[in-house]
Amino acid sequence: MARTQGTGSGTGVDRSLAGLLGRAFGRLGHVGGLVFLIAGVGLSGFGAYEGAYAAGWAGTHGTLTVQQCEVSYPNNASRSSRKNRRPVRCEGTFVAEGGKGTDTHAAVQVRQRYAQGTELSVQQTQPPTSEGGAGADYLQAGMDRAWRWFAAFFGGWVFTGLGVFCLATGFAPFGRSRVSFDAAWEAAGRGVTRSVVIGAIGVGIVGSAVSFLVSYF
Repeated sequence: MARTQGTGSGTGVDRSLAGLLGRAFGRLGHVGGLVFLIAGVGLSGFGAYEGAYAAGWAGTHGTLTVQQCEVSYPNNASRSSRKNRRPVRCEGTFVAEGGKGTDTHAAVQVRQRYAQGTELSVQQTQPPTSEGGAGADYLQAGMDRAWRWFAAFFGGWVFTGLGVFCLATGFAPFGRSRVSFDAAWEAAGRGVTRSVVIGAIGVGIVGSAVSFLVSYF
């Protein structure tokens, strides 16, 4: 009799733990989906913002005549990051297209050094904060750069699609999931979720690939 009670008690504890784990992993799927969704929307928004300025669709277009360029690395930068990324700051005089404005203290972040006197095509993303034209923000313009930002914009669609799928079904894309992928996929097909997920991920993959390839032409 004692053994029977002990076994029943153990089984009850096991079921309770299984229930707690199931609820925890269920929440994990929804939390993971929310993270993917936020990351996707943020990446798409940032890519669209930067791409619009790089393409010259937003801001004030003009030319920055380089006076000097300096390379500065963060103190905690690793050797690999120092090799792969060169945060170069070029300073000079910015003249807006059509001579509508001038900033003698303009500066822009670029990937390489430029010789003194080089004219860079830039976009003024923020107007000057003082009457002398200082304090404005600039971004190097060019359709090759714009297409790379558009690739990031479409890449955000992939994360958004994954986020919608996980939020709607509770499927956890990492670790142990309470809901299997097959069950989640079947549940997604009962409404518009599956169509939204396939559309978002498909457009994201194709758009990113095309934009990235076009940037090299």
